[in-house]
Amino acid sequence: MGTCIICGASVDGRICSSHEEDVVFEFRGNDPDQLVPNRFYSGIVDGYADFGVFIDLSSNVTGLLHRSELDRRIESLDWEPGDEVFVQVKNVRDNGDVDLAWSIRQSEREFRGVLVQEGTTEREREPDDDDDDDDGPVVTHTPTPDSPGGGDENGEGDEGSVDETDADAGGESGGRGSADSGGSGAASAAAVEEEAADEESGDDVEEIRERNQSRPEGEAERVGIGTLSNRVGETVRIEGEVVGARQTGGPTVFELRDETGVVDCAAFVQAGVRAYPDIEVGDIVRLDGEVEVRRNEIQVETEALAALEGEEAEAVQRRLADALTDEARPDEVATLGEHPAVEAVGDDLLDAAEAIRRAVIESRPVVVRHAATADGYVAGAAIERAVLPLVREEHSKSDAEYHYFTRRPLDEPVYDMDAATNDATRMLQDRDRHGEQLPLVLLVGTGSTVESEDGLDLLGVYGARRVVVDAATADPEIADAVATLVNPGLADGDADADDLTTGALASVLAATVNDDVADDLAHLPAVSYWEGTPETYADLAREAGVDEDRVADLREAVALEAYYQSYEDKRELIADILFDSEGGDLAGHIAGQFREKLETELETAEANIEEREVEGRTFATLDADAYSHRFDFPSTTLLADELQRRGDRDATVVYGTDELYVRADDDVDVREAAGDAAMAVPDAGVTAVGVRQGRVEYLAGRRDEVTDAVVDAVAGQLN
Repeated sequence: MGTCIICGASVDGRICSSHEEDVVFEFRGNDPDQLVPNRFYSGIVDGYADFGVFIDLSSNVTGLLHRSELDRRIESLDWEPGDEVFVQVKNVRDNGDVDLAWSIRQSEREFRGVLVQEGTTEREREPDDDDDDDDGPVVTHTPTPDSPGGGDENGEGDEGSVDETDADAGGESGGRGSADSGGSGAASAAAVEEEAADEESGDDVEEIRERNQSRPEGEAERVGIGTLSNRVGETVRIEGEVVGARQTGGPTVFELRDETGVVDCAAFVQAGVRAYPDIEVGDIVRLDGEVEVRRNEIQVETEALAALEGEEAEAVQRRLADALTDEARPDEVATLGEHPAVEAVGDDLLDAAEAIRRAVIESRPVVVRHAATADGYVAGAAIERAVLPLVREEHSKSDAEYHYFTRRPLDEPVYDMDAATNDATRMLQDRDRHGEQLPLVLLVGTGSTVESEDGLDLLGVYGARRVVVDAATADPEIADAVATLVNPGLADGDADADDLTTGALASVLAATVNDDVADDLAHLPAVSYWEGTPETYADLAREAGVDEDRVADLREAVALEAYYQSYEDKRELIADILFDSEGGDLAGHIAGQFREKLETELETAEANIEEREVEGRTFATLDADAYSHRFDFPSTTLLADELQRRGDRDATVVYGTDELYVRADDDVDVREAAGDAAMAVPDAGVTAVGVRQGRVEYLAGRRDEVTDAVVDAVAGQLN
């Protein structure tokens, strides 16, 4: 038994339940299950993602502070990797994931007490626990013989790890041991004494930096990064390209890639001080250092690092390029059903697959942009299913799949300046704040028409790589704005692409990127069709155990979820719908809601359709403002699709305040129709802004005249 440090009540431990939220805990455990929900803990900022901030609670336990838990926009946080922060543990999931909540108290003095939690045991913090300035979390760092932190006289440290958040290695904080690192107070004291000796002899930060940042010399044998797991404790030399550089509260961490793999290399001058400031992302370097294990991951503690130039740099670049091409280029396009239009773009699919695989190998983030439709989500989810395992294989960090792969749906199937500005802003922030490379932007089912050209060009200004994959309408001009354009309509040959969806095309691309997931993707092409599914894809789904009714459930469930929060990827939910065969009938449940909502809206719409005949063609027109719920499901585009599918008419036009949508059984050139309408109503500002959607915009005051003009223009085309 003990007594509560605040009220003195008898308790098991050092705090009573009434005051548990009045203290902050330093966690020194190694298992997430040891954390206590609702307690406040100190932690270290590990890094940012689109959806939140990763916080290290100990050297082995990391939690996620989701952006929804913040009291401000995530972009307004002034936290940097390595900063100490205070958070509340909200929940520990069965899989070990830790959900964190925001704390308005961001200083120890704002709490009524501080306790150390070692595993499940609580105790008061002792003087030996504290840093010189009485703050900072528990950290571990094993200094090399030449580093300012020292080590023993033989240069041997413990077999712990270099911690990115180390504030002790330079002796700045006095050094604390760690429960899992094997570090000791004596070792930390030795580090302090050595730095003190340095200070007495006149060494300052610049002299330390100069001493540590000398060029690697000698003829040490170069080793491959892929062999480092067998060289723990050895001093090695590696050569490669710097693909990432981030400054933590302790060392600078360089991410180095050679032809065999990628590894983090920690370089220390002084806590929070940039080591090797002349080394930038993209440099070809030679590095000597000691191989260590940090959080069960290989890391190199840098002893010397220098940029290579001339023939030395060229030799490394050739070695990297040759190995990268060999590894990134698939041998052949995956066989996922047979379709002539897919076969017509075989080489382009290989180019796109190589670009994706190359980005993963290069530690380059992959950003997938797709339309917020059932077809768009199927396409994006297929790519996601293929790429995430490759990211996990390339990067051992548990959160790598969130840093190196992002799927961002688009409200509109046009990659306009709004979307491009958003992406450019994020990628530049990630480059400047986290040392990330500029991403590969993969546009799936969008970005293939001239309406997207300005957005694509904006990315091009910064050198971001762009790949477009689209089974629908594409303009030849886009080929000059991107590295690779996969579009059967622009391919040589007579292959008919009218019955190919982007979801089917992207599924083939995904299986080509990673053939290990081909079986997982077999049913997706069929899911992407609302009607007229090619028999080859229907057969493929049946062979995968997904019959027609199940295909319909999956498609409708994805369509409903795609509508809500259309700008969010809903990664886990979409994966559960499309791929989880054992998680209950989630798809069936959501599909039931889809049908109920759609039927209700259709009943109202069909009762208010205006039928008209123009040049022998039958048209249905609907005032969506008056006879549909524009801000509830279904979307206007889906409503227009369904009205045309179910009606016995040549075309359907659904119009609103300043836009309309055209649907027809036969092909309609929306740009031509908009051009004819603009000539008929010259002061209405008529323009086709969404060719894929059959969408035309105009000035609200001339709505009726424009609608009539578009109907006349479409009738003329159908005849």
